[in-house]
Amino acid sequence: SFLCLFLGVCGGEFSILRSPQSVVFRDGSWPIPGERIPDVAALTMGFSVEEDLPWPGLGVGDLFHRPQATVLVTVKGVDKLPVKGFSYPIENAVPFSLDSVANAIHTLFSEETPVVLQLAPSEERVYMVGKANAVFEDLSVTLRQLRNRLFQDGSILSSLPLNSLSRNNEVDLLFLSELQVLHDIASLLSRHKHLAKDHSPDLYSLELSGLEEVGKRYGEDSQQFKDASQILVDSLQKFADEMFNLYGGNAVVEVVAVKEFNSPLSRKTRSILQASQSKTENPYNLAYPYNYDYSVIFNIVLWMMIGLALAVIVISYNLWNMDPGYDSIIYRMTNQKIRMD
Repeated sequence: SFLCLFLGVCGGEFSILRSPQSVVFRDGSWPIPGERIPDVAALTMGFSVEEDLPWPGLGVGDLFHRPQATVLVTVKGVDKLPVKGFSYPIENAVPFSLDSVANAIHTLFSEETPVVLQLAPSEERVYMVGKANAVFEDLSVTLRQLRNRLFQDGSILSSLPLNSLSRNNEVDLLFLSELQVLHDIASLLSRHKHLAKDHSPDLYSLELSGLEEVGKRYGEDSQQFKDASQILVDSLQKFADEMFNLYGGNAVVEVVAVKEFNSPLSRKTRSILQASQSKTENPYNLAYPYNYDYSVIFNIVLWMMIGLALAVIVISYNLWNMDPGYDSIIYRMTNQKIRMD
């Protein structure tokens, strides 16, 4: 962790707010590469990944009891949040998505009712697939809907202590509207509990940037930013507890706090450097000898060939030693015909 901070490549924190006993997270300060966070989500849900994840923070756990839901909330504008649970520094904070996990769920459980919800309220970006997502069609997704939702029945404004935040400032309302979305997701799910009790896994991926806008508007040393950070921590903890309880204690709730993502230009530069190194290490331009599906294909071909070889041997042996006059209508009738002649 200290080396990671010294080199200046860590830019955030990955926290586990709630998790079931079947998923084992170890307490430590092991840095997690930012681009491998989707693989952590996939492995905890029991899906395979293309590359092994040599990260000590995630244990094996119970392979026969996988969580029914994964909830990942990304908070932009802050390096860390004082949330309860295990926290790990993020190495190389690059933008990521859970599209691979969403596609795996949609492919394997298309006939059932999985919830796949990916939402970035401030950017008006939403992605929903599957039969169950009709329940979440009433969620506010546009900036106009987000603002109007705060002044409707059941709004968090009636119960949330705003402190130094204002109802009349657009930046403050944007921040509060994102918290309203968290509240509405848990509220909708509580009214449709059958979605949390079916056999298909669910995925929630939310990206919140309201705190970042508050920091830009008032400054990170302002009272508004401090109050907003505390309100966000309390709301996230409440949201995590609600989702965890709705799924009967069988859900993983994770938070990624990142000051700002590394620019795509730096990632492109890094990939070019890696390519030049690989050419130096492999001057003969040989192909990489291992593929992710190699072991699967090898086992299929190997045992199929062994089975076919054994079948040919057994059939050939029985044909060679077959008695023409034993229990065969063809040979019996032929012999009788010969006798009659």
